[in-house]
Amino acid sequence: MDAAGPTGGPSRERGGAVLEVGPLSGRPGIRASGEIGVTTRRSWENALTELSRRHADVSYVELSGVRFVDVAGVAALAVTAMNLPGGRVVVEQPPPQLPWVLELFWPSLQRIEVAPR
Repeated sequence: MDAAGPTGGPSRERGGAVLEVGPLSGRPGIRASGEIGVTTRRSWENALTELSRRHADVSYVELSGVRFVDVAGVAALAVTAMNLPGGRVVVEQPPPQLPWVLELFWPSLQRIEVAPR
């Protein structure tokens, strides 16, 4: 589930944006660090696709190392959660804009629980 560049390191896209995504240890989910934006979107969406494939009842998305997430990155997370067959996604320590965007565009989305920083 690692979003890695061609050498196995972090995914570094045009413009210098970096996104590292890997599995959480000890519980189902992913940990991301870096930036989620237009240049790293493919890596983010691939990680969310893998998360949904492995989803059981609760999946965790730990974002304490994410400095920025754009609206499309939040949308990808929301769509992933809405398409799960059941259960929920717990988003831990997201950047400040993530809960705001969720509340603005998906105020009644019950499948995502946000645990703030």
